[in-house]
This record gives sequence, structure tokens and C-alpha cells, in this order.
Amino acid sequence: MKRLDAGRVGAPSGSAEGTSASVRWALAGLSLSMLLSSLGTSTANVGLPTLAQVFSASFQQVQWIVLAYLLAITTLIVSVGRLGDMIGRRRLLLSGISLFTVASVLCGLAPTLWLLIAARAAQGLGAATMMALTMAFVGETVPKARTGSAMGLLGTMSSIGTALGPSLGGLLLAGPGWRAIFLVNAPLGVLALFLARRHLPADRRDAKSGRGRFDHVGTLLLALTLGAYALAMTVGRGSFGPLGIALLLTAVLGAGLFVRAEARAASPLIRLAVFRDPLLSASLGTSALVSTVMMTTLVVGPFYLSRALGLGEALVGLVLSVGPLVAALTGVPAGRIADRFGAHRMTVAGLAGVAVGCGALSVTSVTLGVAGYILPLVVTTAGYAVFQTANNTAVMADVGPDQRGVISGVLNLSRNLGLVTGASVMGAVFALASATTDVTTAHPGAVAHGMRITFAVAATLIVAAIALAVGGRTLARRRPGGGRYPGA
Repeated sequence: MKRLDAGRVGAPSGSAEGTSASVRWALAGLSLSMLLSSLGTSTANVGLPTLAQVFSASFQQVQWIVLAYLLAITTLIVSVGRLGDMIGRRRLLLSGISLFTVASVLCGLAPTLWLLIAARAAQGLGAATMMALTMAFVGETVPKARTGSAMGLLGTMSSIGTALGPSLGGLLLAGPGWRAIFLVNAPLGVLALFLARRHLPADRRDAKSGRGRFDHVGTLLLALTLGAYALAMTVGRGSFGPLGIALLLTAVLGAGLFVRAEARAASPLIRLAVFRDPLLSASLGTSALVSTVMMTTLVVGPFYLSRALGLGEALVGLVLSVGPLVAALTGVPAGRIADRFGAHRMTVAGLAGVAVGCGALSVTSVTLGVAGYILPLVVTTAGYAVFQTANNTAVMADVGPDQRGVISGVLNLSRNLGLVTGASVMGAVFALASATTDVTTAHPGAVAHGMRITFAVAATLIVAAIALAVGGRTLARRRPGGGRYPGA
């Protein structure tokens, strides 16, 4: 743990007790950063109907309050990870927390809708920095043997933010008003900034990490590519008209140009050689597939619970909160299990749990009532928590210091792309399986049938993810030398 003590104020050098306390406080700062980035999405979603009334705007206009935040994260998370590797992760994380905090205040004080949207984009940039660099800092703050536990803690805080957001947002809307859902981030941001500044290890500029220039061309191409894809998935909502098709074609063209630019760049944003590692490629692919499936519970669940089971809004919200609550309770134990039994083994075990849960949802009946939905959901979410913690640990445990930021950014990106894809594609599968153009008015039997078909597709995707994880592990064992991240 000498790395933690070097170059910062904190515990006395050489004090094991002081070092342990510094590790805990450093993790507290990282955890709070992860919590804030999750709250930034979930609390704003609840306020959209109110904001539409306040600003006399349509839903298509106020949805940009959420889209601006998500697009900023999706398009920039890899770039800020790489920038952190180059100029210093501590310095950039402190800047990201500061930006998030200031932007939160600007959101709460915004006099017009478009100024609010602009402030949300700035808040998203801060959140992208926080998400990318918190995971990257784990390797510098905890021993390798405890990487899983630390990843589990970060996953737990992310789940708590997702679960807490709707209820916290509702309370703030009913009390102080809509501005409070943004201003509440300010004191938490100040606390996170204090903890990070006080306890995170100082940046070290070695010859390798300091060499080269930032890849502006690659950054621009990747941002345009990801932005076009995310807009196609979110604005189109599964119905691809001319605009959606044009955006998808733009994303495909941008991806090709990005790969070409990275292959020629002297100091690329992403070293394409790292994707030759079968473990990394499999981990990113499984992360995207599992996130796609998990979004199904948020897309399909509300309609099944309200239309097929006839639950009221309050009960629907309560049932939907079970998933994030289970993930929050499972995260830390999952990290300890990953440390004990191995990250790769627990990755497959977590995927198996998700597959069992989705399979159970694909055959459940309305006669089983709410229990027929909640019990498989608990299995699915617990499996997801185990998978996410173990998969993140497997990816980040052996990354070199000069690549932690960008690899963390790519890992977070795979998850975000899975979420936006799941919202669109699985929503389209649900609508098609329900044989209706408007799910909100569909017959309860049709909704139940659509739910079962959609989760059958989800279970199939998880089986493919298991095959990908096992195949990646097999290929890695056959590689000469078994090295990780070639060319890094």
C-alpha cells in the first residue's frame, strides 16, 4: 500500500492502521462519486412530467433533459478515461466532481428549458469522468486480492443510486420542488470532492503515461459515432424511420472511420491491439449483452405489472424497486465471493443466475400473481450483481497503470450501449410479441404473452453470453504466454 501514501496528505507514513483508514476513506469518496452519477439519471426521470408543465414544453422536448446527460456520458466516457491516463487520474477526477457539482447548481437555477438541458450536458461530462475514473482508481487504492470487494462496493453504490432516485425525486418534487432534485447533488458533490482530494493517491507522471498527445481526431469520431447510435436507439424508440436509419448508417460509417484513424494514429485514443485479448473482448461483449437484458426488466416490467396483473402505480413502483434493492444487497458479498473463488468462475455463475431468472419469467403465469414476477426477478438481479462485480474485477485486475482509465471507460461504455440498445430493441420485441402498436392499451393477455416471449429472447441472449465468456476463457488459455492486453 505504499502507493496510497506517496505524495498525499493523510495517515502517517508507515502506519498500517493509518493506511487502512486512508483506504476506507478513499473508497468512500469513490463510492460517493459512483452514487452521484447514478442519482443524476434516476432522479431526473421522475421530474419529467413536472418539468413539462413548468416550462410549457412537450415530452419530446423535456426528454432531452435525460438524453443530454446520457449522451454526454456515452460519447465521452472513453475519452475522459484516456485523458486521465495521460494527465493524471486524480487531477481529472477532482475536475469531474467539481464540474458535476457546479452543473448541478446551474441545473437547479436554470430559468429556461434549454439552459437546463445545456447544464445537464455539462453535468453528464462530469458524471462520465466520475464513472470512468472511480473504477480505474481501485487498482491504486486497494490490494489486488481485494479488488473484487472494492468493485462490489462500487456496484452497490450504483444500484443504491438507481433504487433511491425515484423515491428521493418524488419526495423532493412533493416538498421543495423540481429545483431540489438537482440542487441536492451539490452538498454531496462537495463531500465527494473533499474525500477525493484528501485521501486519493497523488498522480505519478512516469515516462510511459506522459508520452504522446491526446487523440483529438479519434475522440471526435468516436463521439460522433456513439452519439449517432445512441440517438438512433433512444429517439426512434425501436421504430426506425428515415431519421433512425440515417443515424444508424452514420454510426456504421463513423465506426469504420474511427478504426482507420486509430490504426494510423501515433498515440491512439484506444489501442486496438487490446481487443485481441480474448478475455477483454469476451468481457465487453457479455457486459453489453447482460445490460441489454437487464433493461428488459425496466421496459417490460411496468406494463406487465400494470396491464396484466392490474397493479396500481404505487405497487408497480414498489415492485420495480426490488431489483435495484437486491443488486445493492448482493454487490459487496458478490465481490468477496469473486475474491475467494475467482472472478472468471463467478462471472459464469452470475450469468447462469440471470439465465435461470429470465427463463423463469418466460414461463410464468398471471395466475401466480406478483410472486410469479418478483421471485424470478430476484434471481435475475442477484445473478446480475454477481456477474457485474466479477466481470469488472476480471477486466480491471490486470490492467497496466497507463491503461486503467481508458479500459475502465470502455467497460462502462459497453454497459451503457447495452442499456440504450435494450431500451429500444427489447421494447420493439415486446411490442411485436404483444401484437399491438400501443402497449398501453393492449389486452392483458397480449401483454402477458409479449412479456413471456421477450424474456425468452432475453434468456437466449444470456446463453449466448455464457458461450462467449467460456469461449473467451478457453482462447485465453491457448494463447502463447497468456499475456493480457497486448500492445498496451
